[in-house]
Parts: sequence; C-alpha cells; structure tokens
Amino acid sequence: MEESDFELTLELQKDFQFLVDFDEDDLPPLLMDEPEPVGANSGPSAVRLIAAAMGNCLSASALFCMRKARVPVSGMRTRVRTSMIRNADGRLRIGTIAVDIRPEVAPEDWKRAGRCLEVFEDYCVVSQSVKEGVEISVDVKPASRS
Repeated sequence: MEESDFELTLELQKDFQFLVDFDEDDLPPLLMDEPEPVGANSGPSAVRLIAAAMGNCLSASALFCMRKARVPVSGMRTRVRTSMIRNADGRLRIGTIAVDIRPEVAPEDWKRAGRCLEVFEDYCVVSQSVKEGVEISVDVKPASRS
C-alpha cells in the first residue's frame, strides 16, 4: 500500500494537551500530552510517538517480508528503547532508538527469513527517513480571527 501526501491537525485542548485529528474517517483522534511536570502525562508525548512509529514501521516491514517469503509468523513483540541525551546547548534530544523485534516463528521456518532480515529495514519509511534526515520547515504566524 502506497501512502500519498497527507495532512493532520493538532488542536490545543488545555495545558500541553493537543488533540490530533488524522483527517481520516476511520481513525479516531489521539490525545497527546507532555510528561509531568510540564504536562499531565494524559497521552503519549511526541518523543514516544516517534519511538512507537519506529517500532511499528520496522515491525510491519519485517512482517511483510516474512509473509512474502511464506514464513509463518504466529505473533510478534517489539520493544523500543529510547535514550535521551542533552546536546551541547543542554537541550534534550533523542540520542538513540534501539528496536528489538521478536517474531514467533518455528525453528524450521526461521532459515527462510534470512533474506528478509537483510533487506526489511530498507523498506521502513520512518526509520530510513529519520536516518537520512527529513527536511522540516516551520512557519509560525498568529491565527486569523474570524
């Protein structure tokens, strides 16, 4: 399935809580928040969503490849460990993201997953985009009052 360009909207609810509208009828809105003491920790933070996006994209890519290679996967569990660091200016940043993917595959089927393990990362849009550096533009203007 190929993704096309898309937009989503974030609307401030209160404090640091934003409601994300994915502009898709089938997707419910998502409440995001910052952890305490800044926010109330009433939803995932942007950093947690980046980590979740990495884990999800890599897991889905690995699963897609294994299924295409006819490797039966009966379950999958992925753990994403994210380390936070401070840059030279003392600002908090994501330092590392370690993704451990554990598919449930019978030992006799595991050897057929070999080629998938070599190539699946190249098909993960999120991790490869972050690795290559995503161009980001930011524009801040006052909201029009109407």
